[in-house]
Amino acid sequence: MADKSIDEDGSFREIVERLTAKYSEVPADRVAQIVGEVRGEMSTAKVRDFVPVLAEREAKKRIKAERP
Repeated sequence: MADKSIDEDGSFREIVERLTAKYSEVPADRVAQIVGEVRGEMSTAKVRDFVPVLAEREAKKRIKAERP
């Protein structure tokens, strides 16, 4: 069985890549910071299966709120 933390790490890297491409006017380091903050807030979730999806949605909201 694969290590789920490795799968989740890969999912979060992909989220940063997608959101950086989608919101190119926002600096990539800021996108990564927002995604990291959201991930940290969800670190205590007992069921991890949907954390990347929920984190991406929340990160999008925060990025949209900051856009120039």
